[in-house]
Amino acid sequence: MALTAENAPSARLYAKVERAIPSIEWPIYAQDIDAIMTLKRRRNAVVLAHNYQTPEIFHCVADLVGDSLALAREAMNVDADVIVLAGVHFMAETAKLLNPEKTVLIPDPAAGCSLAESITPEDVRLLRQRYPGVPIVTYVNTSAAVKALSDICCTSGNARAVIESLGVDRVIMLPDEYLARNVAAETGVKIISWAGHCEVHERFGAEEVRELREAYPGVVILAHPECPPEVVAEADFSGSTAAMSAYVGSNRPARVVLLTECSMSDNVAVQYPDLEFIRPCNLCPHMKRITLRNIRGALETMGHEVTIDPAIAAPARRAVERMLAVK
Repeated sequence: MALTAENAPSARLYAKVERAIPSIEWPIYAQDIDAIMTLKRRRNAVVLAHNYQTPEIFHCVADLVGDSLALAREAMNVDADVIVLAGVHFMAETAKLLNPEKTVLIPDPAAGCSLAESITPEDVRLLRQRYPGVPIVTYVNTSAAVKALSDICCTSGNARAVIESLGVDRVIMLPDEYLARNVAAETGVKIISWAGHCEVHERFGAEEVRELREAYPGVVILAHPECPPEVVAEADFSGSTAAMSAYVGSNRPARVVLLTECSMSDNVAVQYPDLEFIRPCNLCPHMKRITLRNIRGALETMGHEVTIDPAIAAPARRAVERMLAVK
């Protein structure tokens, strides 16, 4: 059957995102969506999208969505030859680590991360020398080369469980200082941290939280643990993007704020149209490098392929697999 405007995939998908995307803009997206759907079948490809991707990606072309932990777990179960990672570069590297035989593409190789860029392998080696015998827990928001020098990885969703699984009273946690401090407050474990910060979450402040409460009586405020500890202390709940989404679904607050990247609120609001989402969000310029157009381009040209030096891949994979083994 010939593809027409009426039977094209995009014609059925708009209902999912009509609250997030004005109808006048939809034709701009529809052509790329239809092309991506065709290319996925032709290439035997899947699209993995992080929660910070825009609604036309997250709800329309992604096959699997979630936070870093969910994407890491799901990547191992992908039945496809090609994985397109709609996210930032460290996520594509993680997908490749867990799927070494598959082709992993990132639509824009310049989609980086301020946390990943805040620490180098040499920094990790120096920390090993300074704190011999202290386990190194590395946030997944790091390069494969940094992961390769760590004992175990973690995400914001399982950081506490990972640290407690080690059964020690002191760990090194890299590179997010605020996540380390927030986890230390929950566990009682002494955490040696690094001065890395997420450029999205570090901009939220405690005074902003108080102003939101005054401006929107009864509002429920959820904060990502990459936010400064004083912001987390002012919030009603703190958790990973998956945990925040689950909180909204379980508690159904009539009015809610998600202190995280802008598109997270857009995507959760699509799922819960009856709730009011206040949006004092901050934009991640790296996540926004990923677009429908360059996802389509990646599938058309099979670029940009993610490769990892085998000498780095083996120890980095081990650190990620140790994380995934923690329940």
